[in-house]
Amino acid sequence: MELEVRDFTTEVSILDSDKFSVSDEIFKCSFNQALIHQVISTYLTNSRQGTRSQKSRSEVSGSNKKPWRQKGTGRARSGSVKSPIWRSGGVTFAAKPKLYTQKINKKMYKGAIRSILSKLVCDNRLFLVKNLFIKEPKTKLLLEKLRTITSKKSILIFTDFLDRNLLLASRNVHKIEVRTATHIDPVSLINFNVTLIADNVIKKIEKQLV
Repeated sequence: MELEVRDFTTEVSILDSDKFSVSDEIFKCSFNQALIHQVISTYLTNSRQGTRSQKSRSEVSGSNKKPWRQKGTGRARSGSVKSPIWRSGGVTFAAKPKLYTQKINKKMYKGAIRSILSKLVCDNRLFLVKNLFIKEPKTKLLLEKLRTITSKKSILIFTDFLDRNLLLASRNVHKIEVRTATHIDPVSLINFNVTLIADNVIKKIEKQLV
């Protein structure tokens, strides 16, 4: 299939003469919602640190002596100052460090990204861009260029390398992020409304997802 190429340096957003041929296997495959859900769930689960730790009654520092005798004081009976119902006592069912790592096959991971990219193309939310750079690190200049391509404010940009001007101009704008093609992931693709891909990295992405 062919995708229109938009120019980032001119007033005209769509170049009539420029069309880029892309792989149907990457950008025109069927939408597999179940696969995408499984891969994204695994991706988010693997991002959990699992480092939380609380002390149970056996780990809290303090005396093991019974605070007062069992009967005759008129007070509620108590056996330990480490009891979870006491202030500074241990925690009931204390949380411990845990590994949340789940395995996902590379074939499934790549398949989910292919499915998401195809859906973005179908929904007109993915654009190929030529000359994806700016001459000065100015946020106003970047936003003006982006408005010639899309009216959406949530934009993910993939470039061949992290251009300094582009990075500086975008880093203080909420929901605009610049990445290299090697850092493509399914969660980011669905979290942003629009994805811009530099025309010189499209083949690199295709090679990654074969």
